Amino acid sequence: MADAYVKSEWHKGITTIGFFHPQSNSLPGKILGELAIAIKHAGDDPDTLVIILRSAGERTFCSGASFEELAAIKNQEEGVKFFSGFAHVINAMRTCPKLIIGRIQGKCVGGGVGLAAAVDYAIAADGADIKLSELAVGIGPFVVGPAVERKIGTSAFSQLAVDATKWRNADWARKKGLFSELHPSIADMDEAISRLANTLMHSSPEAMAEMKKIFWKGTEDWDSLLVERAKISGRLVLSEFTSNAIEKFKAG
Repeated sequence: MADAYVKSEWHKGITTIGFFHPQSNSLPGKILGELAIAIKHAGDDPDTLVIILRSAGERTFCSGASFEELAAIKNQEEGVKFFSGFAHVINAMRTCPKLIIGRIQGKCVGGGVGLAAAVDYAIAADGADIKLSELAVGIGPFVVGPAVERKIGTSAFSQLAVDATKWRNADWARKKGLFSELHPSIADMDEAISRLANTLMHSSPEAMAEMKKIFWKGTEDWDSLLVERAKISGRLVLSEFTSNAIEKFKAG
């Protein structure tokens, strides 16, 4: 964890929130907590007009839950606390009054798909394949599910959730609406992100905040809904099936 981080940088009205973890940008509880705080701070900052969410490296945007922490969960209280970390991040993104652009440069797994779904406008590079792997380890995409289903619809969400070992390519994700744009290279993706961020930087903050309320209409109960979903995952993660599946994953 010494190398893991969440960093925020402000430049001319644009706040870029970046995160990194040496295990394929996975999300332990500490990173989840810091992400939620960083998003809230940027949302409250009057000098921030638009937010960019990104991760380090090129191959993986986010590999989801930390298997080290999943394996260490010993009781339901610990499980609920861990999965509530995902709930807090998604709710921070949902209630943030600033538009959030997602820089999706690589693969998304589990909670990483949830992050991509919770940004307001995801711009991806070719190779940003996606997978909801939770069922394969005996749990399910319960906490991130509402964000993913909201963005791509029930049918596409159920396809990802049921066939939990199958990768869908970035073009599939674009066609289903998870990605707003898909570019052939990271350089092209970054150029598109810069263009959009600069356009939004000169747009009305009040209008953008009102638009965001409309985009997220119908999610007002998520403060309680996502915590209830965390309780399901917190219970299932204690099962013998999940314990064995996580150990196999770590060994393989």
